Amino acid sequence: MRKTPEIPSASMADIAFMLLIFFITATSMDVDSGLERVLPQMPPENQDQDDTPPIKERNVFSVLLDQYNRLMVEGEIMRVEDLREKAKEFMTNPGNSENLPETKPTEIPLLGNFEVTKGVISLRNDHGTQYGMYLAVQNELVAAVNEVRDEFSLEKFGKKYADLTSEQKEAVREAIPSRISEAEPKTIGGKK
Repeated sequence: MRKTPEIPSASMADIAFMLLIFFITATSMDVDSGLERVLPQMPPENQDQDDTPPIKERNVFSVLLDQYNRLMVEGEIMRVEDLREKAKEFMTNPGNSENLPETKPTEIPLLGNFEVTKGVISLRNDHGTQYGMYLAVQNELVAAVNEVRDEFSLEKFGKKYADLTSEQKEAVREAIPSRISEAEPKTIGGKK
């Protein structure tokens, strides 16, 4: 009687491991994309919550998204495409209007005494708002901040914000703060 030849299995584990590595590196993986945000620092533990002064209505730029993805800015329905310019106007207050935010004189390195806005952009959405619409609104608000910083950088330093030194960037961030407040979602326009 003849013996059945055996298949050598010593290298099977190596082959399986190499196939596993090949398939892991060859397949594409979905990467979650999100919004890049630098969160504000936590207030000191000994700071009393009642120490913060109330924010005047003129210093708040109210942006609402309802369950039907309608955008309401300062009480008026608006297209997403128009949001960036409206936010830039709020942030810069070009005509020193009494309806737009106040400013506070601040000593900023490299810039000297500068009038910094007290304005805050307040974004609130409904529980039923689609994520894509929420991202579109977020992108427009962040783009407004970035454009104002670029314009300011060109005016003061002759370069776009991305091309500035770290000290110059810090000065621009102090002069043009990014104050986008996101309130907890709630039901804004009734039930679906």
